[in-house]
Amino acid sequence: MSPRQLSPVVRRVAVIGGARIPFARSDGPYATASNQQMLTAALDGLVERYGLQGPGAVGEFVAGAVLKHARDFNLARETVLGSHLHPSTPAYDIQQACGTGLQAVVAAANKIALGQTESAVAGGADTASDAPLGVNDRLRRILLEVRRAKSPGARLKALAKVRPGHLVPDIPRNAEPRTGLSMGEHAAVTARARGIAREAQDELAATSHQRLAAAYERGFFQDLVVPFRGLARDQNLRPGSTVEKLASLKPVFGLDHPDPTMTAGNSTPLTDGAATVLLASEEWARARGLEPLAYLTAYETAAVDFVGGDVAGGEDGLLMAPAYAVPRMLERAGLALDDFDLVEIHEAFASQVLATLAAWEERGLGTVDRARLNIAGSSLATGHPFAATGARIVATLAKLLAERDAPARGLISVCAAGGQGVTAVLERA
Repeated sequence: MSPRQLSPVVRRVAVIGGARIPFARSDGPYATASNQQMLTAALDGLVERYGLQGPGAVGEFVAGAVLKHARDFNLARETVLGSHLHPSTPAYDIQQACGTGLQAVVAAANKIALGQTESAVAGGADTASDAPLGVNDRLRRILLEVRRAKSPGARLKALAKVRPGHLVPDIPRNAEPRTGLSMGEHAAVTARARGIAREAQDELAATSHQRLAAAYERGFFQDLVVPFRGLARDQNLRPGSTVEKLASLKPVFGLDHPDPTMTAGNSTPLTDGAATVLLASEEWARARGLEPLAYLTAYETAAVDFVGGDVAGGEDGLLMAPAYAVPRMLERAGLALDDFDLVEIHEAFASQVLATLAAWEERGLGTVDRARLNIAGSSLATGHPFAATGARIVATLAKLLAERDAPARGLISVCAAGGQGVTAVLERA
């Protein structure tokens, strides 16, 4: 058999649909819900909607979380075992910070494209309310010494080293290990460097809320959102948001410099939630009478040196990797920004979205018409459970493309901690 015959045929990957629970502000309705409970609720919504019960209904499940307890070490598989998906469904975890959900979609899509499976569910969950608390490192070392001790006396001697200060837990910090700066502080550096105005940030945030509210009012999310713990829509949504109301909020990031512009209103809040999306081959969908919403046709990841860039005042800020990923992806696909009917940019911060748009324009990609950008709202309005956002965006964009009832193309851009970015293209033929 020749090498050419050994090469697999790359198939189109269809996005069939999605299901997620409403996103909630941290320490709110989902304060006692675990990653597994939230992800199971989202997965069960998908299983029920598309009749995925029974052996072999789905080839595999891939998902992840960013804030994980030790009990979440096998989150995807445990979620399957607690769901209505058949227990024989294999599953595995994946993690790439805020890009986790989209990277899970890419991982599942690759296997479908290569014919290794016919269908898969991808997704993610995160809870800022139930964030893991680590044992104080000094106490941990003492406990390990106790475990290694060979006699009762040696164990008591080790335990005698414990002091009251050792009992204080290690609280999770929203900071980059390499810089000590939070994501918001990094975004503030980029906003200052690029001169992103406060009013432009507030306008983008208000628009996100208004568009999400309009999408709910017209019933767009009826087959995408599954009620959970008393919520039927995203808790962070503020339908009455306006630039004037947002202008009254005090800045919360970049306070060490004059005229800070980033507030709680134009930044994404800490959020709890989960989302899933069903992917399949065209043959699988056809056999079940399911009409694909769109097809995943391209994807690209990138990373930037934010330590030497952002901290040193350069242009490679923590959240600017999509400024590199998208140009590479479009060049490979032979596309330009004008070829896209819709554009979805994850709204970690309004300033980050505006900086990304400016960077694309500087790199010759063109200008994104705001009428095509995040037309059903995005993270500033929905909230951002880190690992769930990618699956939310894929399902939302796929349905928006399907609504057009004509050939259409959509772009996805997600920035992530660690100076990374995950991007993708969806098309409806």
